[in-house]
Formats: sequence, C-alpha cells, structure tokens
Amino acid sequence: MTHHIEQTIKVNVPAEKIWQVLGDFSSVEKFATTIKSSPIVNEISSGVGAKRLCTFNDGSSLVEEIIDFQAGQGYRMVLSEFSLPLKSMYAEMKVREIDKHSSELYMSSDFVVKAGPLGWLLGFLVMRPVMKGVFKKLMSGLAYHTVTGERIGEKIPANETMSKLIIN
Repeated sequence: MTHHIEQTIKVNVPAEKIWQVLGDFSSVEKFATTIKSSPIVNEISSGVGAKRLCTFNDGSSLVEEIIDFQAGQGYRMVLSEFSLPLKSMYAEMKVREIDKHSSELYMSSDFVVKAGPLGWLLGFLVMRPVMKGVFKKLMSGLAYHTVTGERIGEKIPANETMSKLIIN
C-alpha cells in the first residue's frame, strides 16, 4: 500500500530565484541538511533523465532520476539504490509564484514500504512523520540558501533568521 505525504511552505523569496537554485539538479547538498554531496551520475545534467547520487551525512546514499520536468516550476523523481526498507519511492519538488516577492514551495513523496502489513505500519507511524519534518527543513534550507548563497550545513539557522524568510 502506497503512502503519500506532502508539505508546503510560503517564503519571502521570488519564485524565479528559487528556481535558479532548484533547477540546478546537482546542488541539493547546498540546501539539504542531511545531504553531503549530489553529483550528476550520467550525461544529462538537467531535465528528464538527469540522475544524481545523493550521499547522506551518515554515509548512506540513493539515486534520484527526474521523470517529469516543468522548467521554472519543478520536477518529479524516482528514487532507487537506497538502503531504506522500501519497494519504491517517488518525490516531487515545485515552486509556485504567489507574487513578485514571494512563493510557495511544495514537496511530496509516494512510497511503498517492504514487509507487508508490518511495513505499512512502520511507514505510517515512523517514516511519514520523519519525512514531513525532513521536507520542511529541506524547503527552509532552499529558501535560506537562495537568499544568502550560503551552504546550509547540518542545521537550519536560528528561528530569528528563518522568520524573515518563512511566511506564517
């Protein structure tokens, strides 16, 4: 059984600036607190077919491949070569303009956990809430990196800094 999660945040950052960072498929480590590196691993660096190898701070890794691409808006990826107890996983990242100074960031995932009913329960009780938190951090990091140009590192900056970027 497939689990679906999604998360959105609104930010005081123009959508076109967000897309300049989000559209650089090999740069997720600049705004994701958990990713150490994300080089392109095939000859396609952008758009459908582009693949990156995401290596996490703990040494684990996975491959993300773009399967749907909307320039200036977002993309959908299939994930593979992961150590997580998953049968399959898809993720999507998008940016939508609210006005010329702000935008909405969206992230979703669809995944199937191995191990039948027990796996489904693990997905529902553990993986879904953890992933929602990861999504929020990733999108907050994207906004921060877009504005400052600084690599996010392993922690989101203090709330005072982020409160200027995130719209409640």
